Amino acid sequence: MLLVPLVAALVLVLFAWPSARLEPRDLPIGVAGQGAQADAIAQRLTADEGAFGVHRYAGAEAARRAIENREIYGAAATTPEGGKVLTASAASPMVAQLLAHAAAEGQAAAPVKDVVAAGPRGTALASAVLPLAIAGILCGVAASLLASGAIGRTALIGGASVLIGLASTAIVQGWLDVIQGDWWANAAVLSLTVLAVAAAVAGLGALMGQAGLVLGAVATVLIGNPFSGAATAPELLPEPVGAFGQLLPLGAGANLLRSTSFFDGAAAGGHVAVLAAWALAGLAALAVAQLGARRPAAAAA
Repeated sequence: MLLVPLVAALVLVLFAWPSARLEPRDLPIGVAGQGAQADAIAQRLTADEGAFGVHRYAGAEAARRAIENREIYGAAATTPEGGKVLTASAASPMVAQLLAHAAAEGQAAAPVKDVVAAGPRGTALASAVLPLAIAGILCGVAASLLASGAIGRTALIGGASVLIGLASTAIVQGWLDVIQGDWWANAAVLSLTVLAVAAAVAGLGALMGQAGLVLGAVATVLIGNPFSGAATAPELLPEPVGAFGQLLPLGAGANLLRSTSFFDGAAAGGHVAVLAAWALAGLAALAVAQLGARRPAAAAA
């Protein structure tokens, strides 16, 4: 009677708390242009301490390049013809809306330009995170139950991850048109994300048995999913949830998919490293567990 309410309360906190505390936290924003008007905009943005990380640029074109390189989410630009606001809904639809709303309040006449648009269906990208988590969990559990030995489990995880990545890309890009960019690059991202989750779950299972499988599955769904920031932005989540979520497979995978889908792979290196680290750690755990099982057998012989 007590366990169920406690579990429900924990799930509610993990899912609802980050969404209920959304606000900018050192959100990278640019101010483009010179003169008093640009200085005034920068001063307003920095007035709310800790909300925005303001980057200054000489002109609108430099700010546009910074947005395309995923250095900032958007920028307020001043030109001789007037001010304008640059956004990137592909980086975060919520941040783009926030900047557009701020432009409407502060500079009613300032036009808003979506520099890197997500497209009419791009907002559904975040919906792919939970299915990828479930696919990775099932893949890891299946490898633990259906294969024996590190090599067999690694082969099953690797093969299944590739097939899941190809099938997922065919659905979200080929059919639903949610993502754009290079088809094979997106398939590689989805496969690597599933591989990272599956390897971590299988590795925990190899080291801890069924308790490890349950722990990996629960952590992926209850922590990795709500902390990923896929539907918002890591800089909008409470600290340290935003930064921590990007060190988990789902957060890194979602941001990497945005990079390959809409930004030609810009700022992809860190996310690739996170996913590769989880995959390698999980596969290493499989090998360590197998070696540990061989030693008692050899000693008994």
